[in-house]
Amino acid sequence: MSETLDASLRLLRAQATLVKRFDAALSGLHGVSLADFTLLLRLGQAPGGRLRRVDLAETLGLTASGVTRGLAPLERIGLVTRESDARDARVAYASLTATGRERLTDMLTTARQVADEVFAAPRWSPQDVALLSELTTRLGGTGLGGARPDSRPDGTGRAGTRHP
Repeated sequence: MSETLDASLRLLRAQATLVKRFDAALSGLHGVSLADFTLLLRLGQAPGGRLRRVDLAETLGLTASGVTRGLAPLERIGLVTRESDARDARVAYASLTATGRERLTDMLTTARQVADEVFAAPRWSPQDVALLSELTTRLGGTGLGGARPDSRPDGTGRAGTRHP
């Protein structure tokens, strides 16, 4: 087997393991999947908690219909609303509700705990985590719109400064 194929298969196994861990924690405590959390997180990082649905799809690497399917259950449980554009009827927005913001804050705590467990010392040093982040970014895993690990759902960091 080639080294590149082996590396690719190892990445896929690691990704599947991470998805299972995040899904188990998020669904067990908050009733949402990792995919749901990712949609909510991206909305939480957007100005005003609101994005055009097409922009949300592009940011997450989904199709427009994939975003619609993903948002539907979140709309039903009151975490997200669908809004129209007053100037252009073709444009639709997804907007995080107040309840969605509150729940997202709790979900972020859970997600951080899972991430901390995954990358716990002594197996992973801070330098290892930084290198992995750099390598996966180079591979194409750019994360969520440049979100930093210390970002809050409102787009501010710990010091209250706005991230670009």
